[in-house]
Amino acid sequence: MSRIYLDHAATTPLHPQVQEAMLPYWAEEYGNPSSIHQFGQRAAAAVAESRAAVAELLGAEPTEIIFTSGGSEADNLALVGVVTALGHRGNHVVTTAAEHHAVFHTCQALEKRGLARATYLPVDRYGGVEPEQVRQAITDQTVLVSVMHANNEVGTIQPIEEIGAACRERGVLFHSDAVQTVGHLPLQVHAMNIDLLSLAAHKFYGPKGCGALFVRRGVRLVPLIHGGGQERGLRAGTENVPGLVGLGAAARIAQQEMAAEIPRQSALRDRLLAGLGERISDLVVTGHPTRRLPNNASVCIRYVEGESMLLNLDMEGIAASSGSACTSGSLEASHVLLAMGIEHELAHGSLRFSLGRDTIPEHIERVLEVLPPVVEKLRAMSPLYQQRN
Repeated sequence: MSRIYLDHAATTPLHPQVQEAMLPYWAEEYGNPSSIHQFGQRAAAAVAESRAAVAELLGAEPTEIIFTSGGSEADNLALVGVVTALGHRGNHVVTTAAEHHAVFHTCQALEKRGLARATYLPVDRYGGVEPEQVRQAITDQTVLVSVMHANNEVGTIQPIEEIGAACRERGVLFHSDAVQTVGHLPLQVHAMNIDLLSLAAHKFYGPKGCGALFVRRGVRLVPLIHGGGQERGLRAGTENVPGLVGLGAAARIAQQEMAAEIPRQSALRDRLLAGLGERISDLVVTGHPTRRLPNNASVCIRYVEGESMLLNLDMEGIAASSGSACTSGSLEASHVLLAMGIEHELAHGSLRFSLGRDTIPEHIERVLEVLPPVVEKLRAMSPLYQQRN
């Protein structure tokens, strides 16, 4: 059975060119970048090249890129680092009710430790938040606003340039979790009024366990990890040289492929959403109808469980997800969908198809062939479906 992978929002396969770039640094190029001999200096040069590639992708300076173990660490460093550094000015953080858990739970942890007070802004039925909401939530105690660039579950793209401008007007730092958009959408951090931005390599065909935090020059942070002086003293520990080489290679490839991939994947996404709507009754498309990620097709299907649909799809060779990959093993409804006002019963029937560079029209047609009979079979066993009238 040929298998179809439509879960790129969870992780992406390693690009062959990324793998090729990384290979020497697993064996023959094994130096520590902090060492002054030639082994170390070759590793240091490779890390510097990757830093420059990531900076170019974001429209930043290389000195503004801090390497981390991934998006979650970058989010934690941004939130905890700012709150700790600016505690003398205030302790208020503004975020949204639909953030990734790496931001949402970090804010909750800061509150439990008595280090911060957080405001969780409500989102509209598409998962969006308006700049004016952010502006009104800022107080004289606010030190940081954190709003994701695009939602990892429903794909809605937030107006972060305008949100950043509102923060800039009030003299408040602005952080954006851009894990789902870096490498998939054009980003210019300075033009978009962003002070801190998180990314993860494995979301755009790089290796797992490697990410970065953009920190605008002049922004003060207190590190989470103490030790050596790596990453300008903001993230101690010997660098993951193979991973960082892979991150740099993925950044360069993204710059080359992005312009062609955005319209291609958008067309496949639209075909999938339209086809599902034609073939399955009581289906709700979640996320913004137009302001959404090119590769995200998320829906809720009434009278069936998302997990049951996933298992049946997997048996047919199709990989998808139900909401966030970090919570897909949970029986609880997605906090994002609930924040959007979707009732529990419908939210339990969520599916997310996320396309990638290897997705072709035949994959979409296969989903449209397989999923409707699966839904019909599951509904035949559903008491809720039998009692719907």
